[in-house]
Amino acid sequence: MTINQISVFLENKSGRLAELTKILFESGVNLRALTIADTADFGIVRIVAEDNVKATEVLEKNHFIVKNTKVLGIEVADQPGGLYKIMELFRTNNVNIEYLYVSMKRNNDKAVVIFKVDDINRGLEIVKENSLVAVSGSDL
Repeated sequence: MTINQISVFLENKSGRLAELTKILFESGVNLRALTIADTADFGIVRIVAEDNVKATEVLEKNHFIVKNTKVLGIEVADQPGGLYKIMELFRTNNVNIEYLYVSMKRNNDKAVVIFKVDDINRGLEIVKENSLVAVSGSDL
């Protein structure tokens, strides 16, 4: 099970992130996970929304550059070593983690970590082979 993630490219200038979140708010789009990476000139805001289709449409209508990507959402034990165990599974199976971030939702005593891996199909196999709990976008 994969999650659809939205990447939004923003100029790195004051007020652009506020503008993006205002547009989503005014359109009734609820955010489930979010991370920001920046450079001197631009930033990439990665979002998992409650309704990614609506979020994408609204952002494109407002002239934002948007890209959709498949990512994995995996429950991770909220304890020392919880993240390491999953990182080690990916490492020993030669799956590169391009980036990760944490969802705003927790499931019981577990965090939900969003992983962008270089081989999504192999990543899904590792999740299944090791009885990890994959989370869908609607579960966030």
